[in-house]
Amino acid sequence: MLEDDLEDLYENAPCGNLSTLLDGTIAKINGTLLAWLGYRREELVGRRRFSDLLTGGGRIYHETHFAPMLAMRGEIGGVALDLRTKDGVRMPVLVTSVVKAGSEGQPQLIRTAIFDAAMRRSYERELLSARKAAEREDERLRQLVSKLQRSLLPAVLQTPPGLDSAAYYRAASTDEVGGDFYDLFPLEDGRWGFFLGDVSGKGVEAAAVTALARYTLRAATVYNPDPAAALQNLNTVLWQEYRQDARYCTVVSGILTPTPAVNAFTAVIASGGHPEPLLLRGDGSVHYHPTKGRIVGAFPNSRYTNTTVVANPGDTLLLYSDGLTEARPPSSETADGRYGTAALARFAHSLAPTNATTAVAAVTELLRTFGAGLSDDTAILAISAPPA
Repeated sequence: MLEDDLEDLYENAPCGNLSTLLDGTIAKINGTLLAWLGYRREELVGRRRFSDLLTGGGRIYHETHFAPMLAMRGEIGGVALDLRTKDGVRMPVLVTSVVKAGSEGQPQLIRTAIFDAAMRRSYERELLSARKAAEREDERLRQLVSKLQRSLLPAVLQTPPGLDSAAYYRAASTDEVGGDFYDLFPLEDGRWGFFLGDVSGKGVEAAAVTALARYTLRAATVYNPDPAAALQNLNTVLWQEYRQDARYCTVVSGILTPTPAVNAFTAVIASGGHPEPLLLRGDGSVHYHPTKGRIVGAFPNSRYTNTTVVANPGDTLLLYSDGLTEARPPSSETADGRYGTAALARFAHSLAPTNATTAVAAVTELLRTFGAGLSDDTAILAISAPPA
């Protein structure tokens, strides 16, 4: 460095150096910048302004933003602009300018350093291209997840004659397939099978268990319309298939018998470790229907029992997964911050008497109020008898 010629250091610096008068007229320019632009020194010094070296868009930006900001602050740095070479080639650069003041503080000239940004722009384009490709891939993944999720749920929820039914499913993530499932379907003798369950875990592995559980339950129910037997059948299948991976689920399964003559229905229900169903009575009362049973697929010899629910005119049976009660809403009265079964019962009491469509719509709106506190998938299924 001690042997460097300062003039040579200026002329052949690894960046362009430019000095202009306050009106932008070029007063001095180094050899590096001349070589980049393809001009001779006499073609620019005293003849052209700095803005004349910019592209059309660059000149507009220089006059409306760059120059006013420089005059106000006295310096401006790292601004991306495009120069136009003598041959008309666009050259991306980064520009830093400083106003040099005299001894009394009055501005005298503008010193500008210009750095070749071609490599940086190329990198930025590659980065932008990679980001767009990643966004397209994310969108494709979301579409695949959505299609797979829809395939695990009934395309159209059927309704027993004379009754009302409704269902809703909310996935916790658009990037992963959830493990909740439900169904309501007719049997040959006028009865109807129904179930709602929740598979452990998320993703493709959980989706495989969900598909197996849903179709096993449906087939078992059609073959033998006994909810306890259907759960035992599912327990055997899951234990044999996934005991090494510890895959299991909770399910409530039932057989519904409509009695349209009296606007009512009877449901025989068995539960495999699932949250207790809610019964919203036509008289405005609400209570949980007690059910017992081990989670399905976790033990080899689990046994399940049936209980009976008699729904009178105006009654609504509400099934749900624990994504609802285990959500953490902004305001919660429980010690652990979860929504909880007591709050759900109070909410249901504010709805009763109601019907399946109204109840599911109300719970759907309730879920929206939880915001980020709803971190698990949630499924809801309701069946109601019309009022007398």
